[in-house]
Amino acid sequence: MSHKQAGGPAGESAADWCLYQLNGAAEFEVSEGIARAAAMQASPHCPANVPQPSSEEVTSGADIISTVEFNHTGELLATGDKGGRVVIFQREPESKNEPYNQGEYNVYSTFQSHEPEFDYLKSLEIEEKINKIKWLPQQNAAHSLLSTNDKTIKLWKITERDKRPEGYNLKDEEGKLKDLSTVTSLQVPVLKPMDLMVEVTPRRIFANGHTYHVNSISVNSDCETYMSADDLRINLWHLAITDRSFNIVDIKPANMEDLTEVITASEFHPHHCNLFVYSSSKGSLRLCDMRASALCDKHSKLYEEPEDPSNRSFFSEIISSVSDVKFSHSGRYMLTRDYLTVKVWDLNMETKPVETYQVHDYLRSKLCSLYENDCIFDKFECAWNGSDSVIMTGAYNNFFRMFDRNTKRDVTLEASRESSKPRAILKPRRVCVGGKRRKDDISVDSLDFTKKILHTAWHPTENIIAIAATNNLYIFQDKVNSEMH
Repeated sequence: MSHKQAGGPAGESAADWCLYQLNGAAEFEVSEGIARAAAMQASPHCPANVPQPSSEEVTSGADIISTVEFNHTGELLATGDKGGRVVIFQREPESKNEPYNQGEYNVYSTFQSHEPEFDYLKSLEIEEKINKIKWLPQQNAAHSLLSTNDKTIKLWKITERDKRPEGYNLKDEEGKLKDLSTVTSLQVPVLKPMDLMVEVTPRRIFANGHTYHVNSISVNSDCETYMSADDLRINLWHLAITDRSFNIVDIKPANMEDLTEVITASEFHPHHCNLFVYSSSKGSLRLCDMRASALCDKHSKLYEEPEDPSNRSFFSEIISSVSDVKFSHSGRYMLTRDYLTVKVWDLNMETKPVETYQVHDYLRSKLCSLYENDCIFDKFECAWNGSDSVIMTGAYNNFFRMFDRNTKRDVTLEASRESSKPRAILKPRRVCVGGKRRKDDISVDSLDFTKKILHTAWHPTENIIAIAATNNLYIFQDKVNSEMH
């Protein structure tokens, strides 16, 4: 297909994607603190500026990006990694003096969100890896986000300070109280400009709410509550109350031997604060209405596609497990990702998805080896564009896929240092299963399963996408958008 059909901001204009920025984390060491964040910022005109990580650096794990999230305006982009750090990028305003830097996402702040802990009662280590980040809608000059590891959710406030007060009557320049007998006249304190300082402070810590590992968090449209889900339970929290949460879903059986499925993801409806959906390892979706009952164990709607008996195999249940679910911006549809496909569900139709797209069907014959190397358990995320006309998800070999819902065309693109030249249009990639190979085709047998795009994010209004590939963050724009900046 021609990848020019991969959708514009309104799903109408054509889009040729090009690399806009590459932020590499290979040289980002934990011990150096916030000052090292600038080292993550590579020149978009010279991706080679970022040292290629050695296999030891990659497998060390701390720098591997584990979540990516734009805020509601798209001006900020946050990433979390396995080392428990959150790095926030801010989009630079347009400037006539630096035309090449317009629209770039530069490091705004970085902080240590979570530290490794130890559960002494269960003798279990709790790793610091950031599982999810969710931005709260901005209500004043400050920004707020939620970050979570396996057990503890934290609310962070991000503020700017570029002025400092001077000229106190009762304090000297060092802040010490003056001798009152020396104060002979009064003056009005003034605010003097200072270098911009970004301060990140923890406002709330929501702990002890989950027995099992937290896999998702979602902020409600009422801007007052959010929910967190683990394998067996979903809790509802108030953003101002940390010492208790309300359990709204509990699928834990009385006898754990009777356990047949687990919760894999959950999300609030974007407009109706009473509705939420959660997905399961059996491939089903359950839409719940909190108006119906306090405990939402009985769903309002069950979305499930009957299994084709001809495709039944040992791996059927594993590959049908839903790894991600996202409501469309309109709230009319739900997007789900399982191992081999992405599906679009209409909230009004429970029997089957309205659209099914094959992400990498050529792997169907490789499921045995993917099971042996545990890749079959990889959890890929999915994303909508701003107008819900194009969907995106990741694959192996650093490939990511886009599907245009209007034209039914799809494209495979690659996030790599070698093939992505700055400002050059990305060439579509094609995987060859057998028979004749075209030039630049890649054989299914030569795919690198250690290079995988699990985490992706799409700017809420523009054709800008963020792709996490191991410890590198790729930012792509459509060519039209890139040339405008």
